[in-house]
Amino acid sequence: MRHFSSLAAVFALCMFSLFFTLPDIRYVCAFLCALIVCGIGLSLDSSAAVAGASLLFFTASFFLEPFLYFYPAVACILMIHRCFRTLAAGGAAFAVLALALHPLPGLLLFLELFGFAAAYLLVSLSARNEALTEALRRTQDDSKERDLLLTEKNRTLLENQDYQIYTATLRERNRIAREIHDNVGHLLSRSILLTGALKTINKNEQLSDPLESLDSTLGEAMDSIRRSVHDLHDDAVDLDESLRSLIRDFTFCPVTYQYDAGREIPREVRYSFINITKEALSNIMRHSNATRAAVTVREHPALYQLSIEDNGETAGDSSGTDGRFPGGGTGIGLSNMQERVEKLHGNMHIFTEKGFRILITVPKERQI
Repeated sequence: MRHFSSLAAVFALCMFSLFFTLPDIRYVCAFLCALIVCGIGLSLDSSAAVAGASLLFFTASFFLEPFLYFYPAVACILMIHRCFRTLAAGGAAFAVLALALHPLPGLLLFLELFGFAAAYLLVSLSARNEALTEALRRTQDDSKERDLLLTEKNRTLLENQDYQIYTATLRERNRIAREIHDNVGHLLSRSILLTGALKTINKNEQLSDPLESLDSTLGEAMDSIRRSVHDLHDDAVDLDESLRSLIRDFTFCPVTYQYDAGREIPREVRYSFINITKEALSNIMRHSNATRAAVTVREHPALYQLSIEDNGETAGDSSGTDGRFPGGGTGIGLSNMQERVEKLHGNMHIFTEKGFRILITVPKERQI
């Protein structure tokens, strides 16, 4: 139906032949046959069907003169389907009929020729519009694709920048912690030792209380420094990098690792996930015949999730002191994991179908 308007215009032009003839039964028959041929051309994509119907129409025109009046409409549908051989045969038939067998009046012949020209122009314009529309669609698709690629690149760039800022922050925290520990900590330690020595050799009762107060103050300062250094060091631990380091050092079997979580994870969750992963990998090495393992960390809107699995069989000693269900019970390693998870108000599930899997979920709203 894309060329319906062009075909309708040519068909309407053919109807001007009514000014030169009477609408008898032959004219009505020619009109209906032309309408059928055009309908076939609009409804079917088969060029062979259009060519066959057009040849039948051209054959009928040798016996019924009114068929000549609708040649432009049939020619238009042939142009649409690019049936140029059939179109050439129709042109030859029209020349023979219009000039010899059924000579047409000069004005009517001009009208028919104008109909052929109009059909060619309309089909050409329609094809050009289709080509331009297709080119516009491709351009829009390419533009959308480039926009999507640009958006994805910008997102990746922002993520990389955020990660670089995050890692730089962690490195700076570690540096500050080392500086405090190596410089300020040593100075305070020396001051505490000197104060202790002064307290030991002091024989002046008036200096005893000030020295005791100084010693207490230096001790409190040292405790405060230790807490600050520990806090800085704890905040500088990156869960992703720590897990990658554990997996790099694990050589028992290949480990597939996937990290799909943010960087700002609470310290308690980070340390618990690191220790649980370390214990789980140790259990795989000591109590499993696995040939592959997988560690996955995911962050959901309401919880953090850690999954550790392997394709090995459950094994262990029968003493019930360690392993993955040794002696039919839960070993110390799994008990420690359970305790860590419970402190975070989380849940730990163990699956033993087709291997061994530990699934841990820690809710965000109840973090310690």
